[in-house]
Amino acid sequence: MRSVYISRATSVAARSLDGEMMIMSARDSTLFTLNPAGTIIWQSADGKMPLAEIVKQKICVEFDADPAEALEDAEQFVSDLASHGILVVSDSPITQPELHSKTVTRGS
Repeated sequence: MRSVYISRATSVAARSLDGEMMIMSARDSTLFTLNPAGTIIWQSADGKMPLAEIVKQKICVEFDADPAEALEDAEQFVSDLASHGILVVSDSPITQPELHSKTVTRGS
């Protein structure tokens, strides 16, 4: 099984508002509101940790999820966001810091 690494793209606007992550693609102005699992994946998308490890260490622990099912769901989610230019996907670690977006957080 190959490793997949993910990183947040720079061409997005992202904001955490009252616990919900909202992301807009600059490419097509699509707005996404992420659920809690999607928010964890988004916040963990640093290009250094493989998606499988994000799922294993964070999603499965937080939601007591089946690892195989959670990984399949995460791969679909990542593919969806990547198709809108929101995530960058690579088969090797992503080390270029300019690929990361800035996220603004607002409290409740």
